Amino acid sequence: MKMNKIDLEKLDKSTWSTFRFDQIASSISERVDPNKTDLKHYIGLEHLDSENIHIARMGSPDDVSGQKLKCYPGDVIFGRRRAYQRKAAVCEVEGFCSAHSLVLRAHPEVIEPRLFPFFLHSNTFMHRAVDISVGSLSPTINWGTLKKQEFLLPPKDQQAQLIELLCAADDVVQKEKRFLVANRLLRDTSREKLYTFGLDGLKNEESVSVRKGKSGLLRSDMAEIKFFDCVTIKSGQVDPTEEKYSKLFQIGSERIEPNTGEIIELKTALELNITSGNYLFSSEDIIYSKIRPYFKKVAIPGFDGLCSADIYPLSLKSEKVSKEYLFYYLLTEKFTRRLLRFQNRTGMPKVNRDELSAMYIPVPAKEEQARIVKILKAIDESSRSIKKKIDSSKSLQKSLINQVF
Repeated sequence: MKMNKIDLEKLDKSTWSTFRFDQIASSISERVDPNKTDLKHYIGLEHLDSENIHIARMGSPDDVSGQKLKCYPGDVIFGRRRAYQRKAAVCEVEGFCSAHSLVLRAHPEVIEPRLFPFFLHSNTFMHRAVDISVGSLSPTINWGTLKKQEFLLPPKDQQAQLIELLCAADDVVQKEKRFLVANRLLRDTSREKLYTFGLDGLKNEESVSVRKGKSGLLRSDMAEIKFFDCVTIKSGQVDPTEEKYSKLFQIGSERIEPNTGEIIELKTALELNITSGNYLFSSEDIIYSKIRPYFKKVAIPGFDGLCSADIYPLSLKSEKVSKEYLFYYLLTEKFTRRLLRFQNRTGMPKVNRDELSAMYIPVPAKEEQARIVKILKAIDESSRSIKKKIDSSKSLQKSLINQVF
């Protein structure tokens, strides 16, 4: 990143000017009825990521009803409800967005449109936005109040340098995010190939002899084992308020990251004030969330602890399958897709024991299992490394924004 053109440590703001927010940007209030529009793209607050000026996903008119706000390429969609979530992103398509947003359009004679979204993510703006929000349950910003707020901005001739600096930092973050997406695609495709063709799938899968087994398509020489011939589900709940259990780490399904096996945060049952019955798992167990199986929430905690009643603690009982090999299999789309065949609930999908009893696991030789695990572990480690780089780059970007504004 080219940072030598401007020294943020010696940034002279004596030439900066104060503007009311309605001098900086306009609030666009053009209305759209989702049932009477040809627009294809809907952007709700759920499509905006905190502290990110880019929109990575969108919905469609079929997803919503009621009056919405039209947005155009270059407009910034700002979440005026719960401003502390710091949601403000640049629209790149013609579409419509949530009425709980403000569609903001920068005034180029005051602020360069490319600088505007960075300004919105500064602490200066976001802290003010939180301060002027009204309502306790769902604090919301009123345009009538926001437009009167005053902010200090650099002169136009200095803004070009600041854009170059902040865009360079943003480019680094976006590049690393693309690496992460590519690595996750490699992870997902590798899982499917390895649990279908074995190690041969990484070479030329078309030359691999396959058969249709009870676990789906698999290499001809692979054996299969019934799920409950491989594991047992621990039963019998314990009282997490008892002293011998209250100091153990407790894991609910919300603390398992989907599709990765990462545990998001560790807290004890006492810290979480858990009072309902929990299952006890050991350091040798796998835990598998039976709620919404398509999220693929599986983990190997590696310690003794408690898990909520919506999680199955799985204890390995067969020497034919390694624990880590089974763990990665439970994360495959192949396993999840076959498991979902049994789902006929109209509400929340939930896996029961009978459904698991019908499942089979493809079983290559133990040496091949170990090599499969090694490959998938290396991909996961690469993902973790990329995520650390992204966090570091985002931290630098945030620091730069706040140094500027």
